Amino acid sequence: MKNNHFYVTTPLYYVNSKPHLGTLYTTLLADVAARFKKLMGKEVFFLTGTDEHGQKVADKAKGEGKKPKEFVDSMIPAFKDTWKLYGIEYNKFIRTTDSEHEVAVTKLIKELQDRGDIYKSEYSGWYCVPCETFITITSEILKENSKYLCPSCKRELKEIKEENYFFRLSAYGEQLLKFYEDHPNFIIPRERLNEVVSFVKSGLEDLSISRKAVKWGIPFPGDPEHTIYVWADALTNYIAAIGYGQDDEASKENFKKWWPADIHMMAKDIVRFHAIYWPAFLMALDLPIPQRLLVHGYILTNGDKMSKSLGNVIDPSELAKEYGTEPIRYYFIRQMSVHQDGKFDIGELENRISADLANNLGNLLSRTVSLAINNDLETVFSSKALEPASASLHVRCEEAYRAYWDGMNHFEYHIALADLWKFISEINVYFNDQRPWKIVKENKELFEEIISSVCHCLETVALMAWPIMPKKMETLLNCLGQKFDLKNNYEELLRKNIWNRTYNLKKPEIPLFVRPEKKE
Repeated sequence: MKNNHFYVTTPLYYVNSKPHLGTLYTTLLADVAARFKKLMGKEVFFLTGTDEHGQKVADKAKGEGKKPKEFVDSMIPAFKDTWKLYGIEYNKFIRTTDSEHEVAVTKLIKELQDRGDIYKSEYSGWYCVPCETFITITSEILKENSKYLCPSCKRELKEIKEENYFFRLSAYGEQLLKFYEDHPNFIIPRERLNEVVSFVKSGLEDLSISRKAVKWGIPFPGDPEHTIYVWADALTNYIAAIGYGQDDEASKENFKKWWPADIHMMAKDIVRFHAIYWPAFLMALDLPIPQRLLVHGYILTNGDKMSKSLGNVIDPSELAKEYGTEPIRYYFIRQMSVHQDGKFDIGELENRISADLANNLGNLLSRTVSLAINNDLETVFSSKALEPASASLHVRCEEAYRAYWDGMNHFEYHIALADLWKFISEINVYFNDQRPWKIVKENKELFEEIISSVCHCLETVALMAWPIMPKKMETLLNCLGQKFDLKNNYEELLRKNIWNRTYNLKKPEIPLFVRPEKKE
């Protein structure tokens, strides 16, 4: 076990158009996971990147009068700039056109060939050009009038017949079922695992891993008339990024350090590829299988899945201009459950910003700090003994961390945040019930205890919310005179919940959160 290491990935995003809220959501989940593990003292490797091969990209490039490589190069800033805008701190951005990736993919195919798991044959059946997917389960195909439609994007399928190389996926059915049985927590949520098990039990067909008609891709080893098909290409990024395929000792040690991945993040439309094809490749290579897949639902707008192929996407950059990036980060993590589809709604976003962020948290910070400073209490010392109400809040602070830790460790981020905001409401109740604006005139010592208690709670809240809103929470800590630094042992600080801190208060230069104006 990699006790103090954590390796998290997103899928590789297709470069035929810019990032949208669906890709942002997956990437946010991975960033929150990475930041939480850093907060808990772990060394983290966070991988994301782009999938750049295939007919769809070649057609898009041709339509813009560009060569494929020129086109994919032009699309990369859109992804990197969006991730930077939203505070996504990845360790590596890998592209399927990177030389290290091509080396790794070529090695993977050669090893599968050497082990007898690849053969050449002819494929005849249905193919979805927008999804670049062979539809091998005919019962899934939709029919509308005389047209056959893709079950994923609802576009018309193309009937093709061509020579392909195949991976002997059918040989790994029993081994996969045994793995699922031995690892019941392999997929979150559990119902996704049940779907995968049912699919494998229905019988696996061998998998096409090359295209003869597609020229924009990695050449197939020993047969350059073929290019390597998307899933044998793209999935390999998870091991290519950490040294697989490289012969130097540093790469080998890096691979040993990080593999297997702790968690692959993805939307439910690609779970089959990650839960069946990818483990089967790894089994064939005698490599460990990732610890877990976190499979989230779709983001719906007006009842439809948000996707580039359906043309109903929202530009994350435009949304950020209106509401700021960190409130949007909070909205997605708080509002969406990974267990089901989530609905994106501007009204709900505005309500979350106003009620949760501006009123409940931002106003609490402002009232506390302003009241203290206006009454000549800029340096706040901890109390040696607590009054019953403060002692009760101290206990609740510890309980809040335990609930948060449990939710975050089980990747139930929306539950962790719901519990955390319940605690923030309780801090507000304590503040109002204690009436420190009145106590300051009667009992300076008790006034300082109340301010100190709220400050300790606010520091705890800021640390727990840091994986979701890092810049805002660092600003909050700065108002308490605390500098955020991951070298600090925050796991111990939160777990022990010892209220012995001294706070040097500063008023926020601007409100921590601003209530948005209601819009149609």
